[in-house]
Amino acid sequence: MASLREQAKAHRRAELLAAAARLFAADGFHATTLGAVAADAGVSAPAVYRHFASKADLLAQMLVGVSESLLAGGRAACESASPLVALCTAHARFAVNESAVIRVQERDLASLDPEPRHRVRSLQAEYVQLWVSALAPAVPDADEAELRLRVHAAFGLLNSTPHALRRSGAVSDPVGLFTNLALAALTAPRR
Repeated sequence: MASLREQAKAHRRAELLAAAARLFAADGFHATTLGAVAADAGVSAPAVYRHFASKADLLAQMLVGVSESLLAGGRAACESASPLVALCTAHARFAVNESAVIRVQERDLASLDPEPRHRVRSLQAEYVQLWVSALAPAVPDADEAELRLRVHAAFGLLNSTPHALRRSGAVSDPVGLFTNLALAALTAPRR
């Protein structure tokens, strides 16, 4: 069990990552200062350096961390009785709850240094492969290329949720809706 100090440190780190996600999503990585991140999180600017070596490190830890989290969640989903449904549900929940991180990834992935960018891309490739493997039994006549295309189409749908939810207003069960839409896109018949 973590000590109270360790828990407080982990909580502060999470607050800084959330503040950075909000600000990077709104203004972009390059336009956001560490001072602004600190102020948004309610700490002094030097306090940020207790958790992150630089703004580039903060971005790297955010995007690598979310990619690791998605992959771990994907692996867990693949252990369920209905892996494809579990993958869609988990990703829909992520997209609804972490819309700022999705916007940061869309805009600022190229701002990562080469090593963390390569790590993110490697994690993403593993994540895609989980989906391809889970989808294959549902579309048995599809080859690998088609399965990948279907998976990327579903990601496009799911990852657009931050934009769609902002414009469309309240939806009673956005996770359920986007899960069902993703499943429909993944398994849609060919014309």
